[in-house]
Amino acid sequence: MGDLDGKVALITGAGQGVGRGIALELARAGASVAVAGRTLEKVEEVAREIDALGGQAQAVSCDVVDGADIERTVDETVARFGTVDILVNNAQGVPLGRLLEVDDEMFRYGFESGPMAALRFMRACHPHLCGGGSIVNLGSGSALRPDPIGYGAYAAVKEAIRTLTRAAACEWGPDGIRVNAIVPLAMSPGMEAWSKLFADEYETLLASVPLGRIGDCEQDIGRAVAMLVGPGSGYVTGQTLMLDGGQSYLR
Repeated sequence: MGDLDGKVALITGAGQGVGRGIALELARAGASVAVAGRTLEKVEEVAREIDALGGQAQAVSCDVVDGADIERTVDETVARFGTVDILVNNAQGVPLGRLLEVDDEMFRYGFESGPMAALRFMRACHPHLCGGGSIVNLGSGSALRPDPIGYGAYAAVKEAIRTLTRAAACEWGPDGIRVNAIVPLAMSPGMEAWSKLFADEYETLLASVPLGRIGDCEQDIGRAVAMLVGPGSGYVTGQTLMLDGGQSYLR
């Protein structure tokens, strides 16, 4: 028996990296999982991995900047599994660059794929989450850097998500819905590519992690999320959990 037996999880951006790691670990904990992503082939592969574990999964193609796609994704999940007990908002476009370099379109895409998409999913899932559901939104350590040069636009959209998290926790607590955020540091495909392009900056980052390593998407991030949405964390809401080996702290 797993802590999440009988639960249904919907995870966005689940085709690779942190989203995939969370999907696999929630499935190992017993949840049925809807894996949503823009590239259907990627989420279908993750669904097959979950099936191979003996779990239940459904792959759903979803562009999170499209409100109709969001509604359809939730409807398909409910049609397959009956409800949504756990929502993980992981998908996010990344507007990187100095403030004079990030144009309006890039910044707008960051907001539409991040806080706007998260809020739309939260609203769409709210009726199903009432009475014991849990939401996990993703923040970023970029927003906690003492020198967010080149990361300002990205940090802004991720901090907006953390603000929505706190607001939803307060507003929806009486509905029995817990809402938390995580700030992960993990060896995702994006992190791996960045480590090769900016080797010196990566080494500086690695040296700043007290535990001396970059986290694993499944073992370090996925397992922590499974704990956060499980019964053992039933009194935890409105919080940001730093899953970064101690690399940063909330100010």
